[in-house]
Amino acid sequence: MNRTVKLVVGACCLLALPVLFAIGCGEDTKEAAHKPSPEKAVAMKPSVHEPTPHKAGPPHKPSPDEAIAMLKDGNKRFVEGKSNHPHADAARLIQAGKEDQGDHAYATVITCSDSRVPVEHIFDAGIMDIFVIRVAGNVCDVDERGSIEYGLAHVHTPVLVVLGHTQCGAVTAVTHAIHGTGHALELNIPPLVDNIEPAVRRAMANHPDVHGDKIIPYAIEENIWQGIEDLFMNSPATRNLVNSGAAKVVGAIYDVGTGKVEWLPESKVSDILVKVEANPKRAMNPMASGEGGH
Repeated sequence: MNRTVKLVVGACCLLALPVLFAIGCGEDTKEAAHKPSPEKAVAMKPSVHEPTPHKAGPPHKPSPDEAIAMLKDGNKRFVEGKSNHPHADAARLIQAGKEDQGDHAYATVITCSDSRVPVEHIFDAGIMDIFVIRVAGNVCDVDERGSIEYGLAHVHTPVLVVLGHTQCGAVTAVTHAIHGTGHALELNIPPLVDNIEPAVRRAMANHPDVHGDKIIPYAIEENIWQGIEDLFMNSPATRNLVNSGAAKVVGAIYDVGTGKVEWLPESKVSDILVKVEANPKRAMNPMASGEGGH
């Protein structure tokens, strides 16, 4: 190619550069015009729905019969020396600090204050498993009935166990007092155990051939039935829960020498409830004065 041609081609290329530059810059400018700022980019970013973490509902509460079976199985393990010691670790303590016992407890137990009756141990239960009420002689007086109502109606336990025990000192003391062989009692003990007296007298009437301390085991069982009758007579809320099938009341006796719980006939509880429902002296209003509901 001669020098003249080269000069012409070179000049054409130089003339074309501004056009090419303008085209290229125009595309960049156009792209920049449509490219949002970082702030707008965030705002224009398609929203991604973040699912709300699912809050688990309260754990399923067992039925009354299932709860009784759990207690029976736990006692069997305890007697056989095969306790699992459930819900007794640090994790359960943390859970107890954050959660409602009403989502966990599956039984209310009223029993004696006797140190030989460690409730959670004998049922192989742990923290937040059992709502426990303890009083000498496992009597069902005002304070105890209120505690039972709380356990059944507010903690929502499906079963109440009225748990007596062998060698009960309270029943023994009342028996000796009736026999005239008792000793002086401190000021507040007689009104505490006066609920036991009808049970001892009924045991004596039902077993006229049994004398002395041999009547005590019979009186211990009668005291359980007496407690259930006292509860039903004075707690319409408990009667309503039992009649509706939401809860069961059962009686049992713990042997302090073997660790075994003897479960008393549920039919006897039904008989007592029928008897109470026919008694015109039974309490009728389940709520405290001025209270309309839970």
